[in-house]
This record gives sequence, structure tokens and C-alpha cells, in this order.
Amino acid sequence: MQESVARGFRAYTAKHLDDLLRRAGLDEENRVRVRAVATVLPFRTNSYVVDQLIDWSAAPDDPIYRLVFPQADMLPEADVSRLAALLRSEASQKEIQAIAHEVRERLNPHPAGQLNLNVPRVGDEPVPGMQHKYPETVLFFPKQGQTCHAYCTYCFRWAQFIGEPDLKFASGDVASLVGYLKEHPEVTGVLITGGDPMIMGEPVLRRYLEPLLDLEQLESIRIGTKSLAYWPQRFVSDPDADDTLRLFSSVVEAGKNLAFMAHFSHPREMEPPIVRTAVERIRETGAVVRTQAPLIRSINDHPMTWASMWRTQLAMGMVPYYMFVERDTGPQDYFAVPLARGYEIFRDAYASVSGLCRTVRGPSMSATPGKVCVDGVAEVGGKKVFVLHLIQARDPDLVGRPFFAEYDPEAVWLTDLRPAFADRFPFEPSLADRVPLARRLSA
Repeated sequence: MQESVARGFRAYTAKHLDDLLRRAGLDEENRVRVRAVATVLPFRTNSYVVDQLIDWSAAPDDPIYRLVFPQADMLPEADVSRLAALLRSEASQKEIQAIAHEVRERLNPHPAGQLNLNVPRVGDEPVPGMQHKYPETVLFFPKQGQTCHAYCTYCFRWAQFIGEPDLKFASGDVASLVGYLKEHPEVTGVLITGGDPMIMGEPVLRRYLEPLLDLEQLESIRIGTKSLAYWPQRFVSDPDADDTLRLFSSVVEAGKNLAFMAHFSHPREMEPPIVRTAVERIRETGAVVRTQAPLIRSINDHPMTWASMWRTQLAMGMVPYYMFVERDTGPQDYFAVPLARGYEIFRDAYASVSGLCRTVRGPSMSATPGKVCVDGVAEVGGKKVFVLHLIQARDPDLVGRPFFAEYDPEAVWLTDLRPAFADRFPFEPSLADRVPLARRLSA
């Protein structure tokens, strides 16, 4: 997307951060510490978020402020103090970025094997900018969509936005995508993701979507985006808004289910009237708007927040889809909610809405083996356990089969859990599979 005067879009980046932090009432010491965090994690917001969504009288505690602005305690104290000292001493950017790189490497920048486990191949050659994690679905990352209208502080794809080429994952080659799909007729759905694909103008977006419309095997095209929350003008008043909606209509007219995967993290993101207008215009194309977001401590970790979101989404014609668990990357320690508490929040919210809102699933972990859902806490054979199942899995045979983990009130991710009533989880290799073949033959 061209950030032009015609669009009216104004981005704020790290160079604007100190002035915005003054507006939030932070003193000099805290501003330096926040800027230290911003040397490690990306910062970007825009005039719509700043002027229309943030309640500056409540900053820095306002949830939308916390949604887009770094916090001084998001990273380990020693790292923040070290970087803050470099900023105070006006150290060189090379020195600052060297330390920032060290910190990033400890933050698991690519969870669930994003750089290697999910990359499709044609012969022995990897196809860049694609992931094929589940048999029926391919993810595609267009290179022009590798930014967003604003960055969420908890984003699990933060590594895409920090300017390190080795951590970027994208492609501008839609022909390779089409070729791969033709070789894999089992794929029935493509998810266009990023970054945010809706940062692209209509002519660029069209170059990626139109070649997919002639593939008979494709039943659905999904677009993952935060644009309805952070820049609804994209579908209402931007110069190419009407052309974009006509493009959406052409996808539906081609017989494809167009799923607009909207990311809403807090009810306030849906309050501006322009959001309702944008949703209406998208739905008029025949697209289905589905909603999802992670459960984030200090932003939406209350059942009534989620119930309010789901009711509002239903009233606007959107379909509640997923509550995710904060991924094991970036500032997970700052934002994570324990799985036991996450389940309670989901259950209480779910119980307080009508059946039409109960299309939502969760809390779900997008982990290496697949999407693991926490179904509840139960007592089985006198033992307190988590009850879980895989909503989606690398191994389709595991989908929908319940399994158990020992109850741990502090666990925040799948790797914190231990199997109950078994020596391994269903998706883990057996001991025989883990022992090298040579050792088994010599035994």
C-alpha cells in the first residue's frame, strides 16, 4: 500500500516513539526504557489508531495503547537496562543492533518451525514464501504484504518486521504457488497471510488472487488481516476501496469461498462507525468475515471482554472463529495467560453468549504438531488433568481424538505439559522411533 496523501494514511514508527510516549505521560527514564524495548521488537502504528482508538487519558494502562506500544518490562530487566544505557550514551546503531540481535535470538523468533518444518518443496528445492503444514491448506506470504497498518505488541510474526533478511519469509512468485498447487491436488484452501495482505493496493492484490481462480481444486481462499481494526478506510474511503471490493466479488463469482479472517483483539476496535460500514461492504461481496485473536494478559484477559466481542461481531454479521493462546515467541512471558485460566475465561465467555456465537473454538495453541485445543480440566481416576484435542494436525489421523495432560496451573504452552496416563502425547514419536535404526539392529 502506498502511504500517500490521497489515502490519508500516516504511519508512526520508532522515530516518532518518544513524542508519542510523552503524550502518554511517561517520564524520561521510562521513555528511554520503552525505546530500548523498541530496538528489539518492532513498533509501528498509524493516525487512525492514535486518534480514534486509544484513550490517551487512560494511557499507559489503556488496552489499545498496550496493544500497539512497547512496554518497559516486556523484556528481561538486564536486557532492557543494557540497551537503555546504550541509548543514553548515544552509542552507534551498529552497537545497539548487535545487542538487540542477541536478545531477539533468545525470543524464539520462528515458533513451530516456520522456517523449516512447513516449507513446501518441488523436488529437492524449497519453494520460498509458502508453508504446507496441513494436507488441505497452503499458506502464502506475498512479499509486498510483509508489513501491517500497525503492529500488535504480542504479534507472533514480529520477526518479519525487524529488518533482518534471514528472518523474513515471503515470495513474490505467484507462479510457483500455482505450480505447487497443481502438483498437490489434495490442497483445497490457500491462506494469504503476512504481515497483512491488505496493506497491498488492489492492483498488487489482484496479481496474487486472480491466478488462483482458475484452479478447480481450490474451494476456499482466506485472507488473514488486522485491517478492519487498524485501517477500516481500506474498504470505505481509500482510492482503491471499490476496486478491492470488486476483486473480492470476482473471487466469489469464480465459485470460491472467500473467508476474510479479521483479527479483533478488543471490543473498542469495533466501536467506530466506519468499521461497521467496512464490514457491510465486505459482506456484500459474498465474502464471509470470520474473527479471531489471541488471549492476551493486560489487554483482553477477562471473559466479559470476549463475550462483548463475540456479541458485537455476531450483530455485525461476522462469525466468531478462534480464541488463540499467546504463542511461545517474543514477549510471551509478558502477555501469556496460564492455560488453566485461559480455559476458564473461554468457558465463562462461551457460557454467557447465545448459540449463534458458539461457532468460536479455543483456547487453541498453534503449536508444532497442530492446533491443540484445551477442552477443560477434569478428574480422571482420581487425577486432575487437562483434556485436550487437536482441531487440526500435521497427521490427519490425530484430528479430534482426545488426550490428557497432567494438570499444571502455571503451564502456558504445550511444551510445559506432561502426558497423563501415557509415556508420550499422541503426536510424539514412540521410543522405538526415537532410537536410531543402527542401534535397534545392533541391540
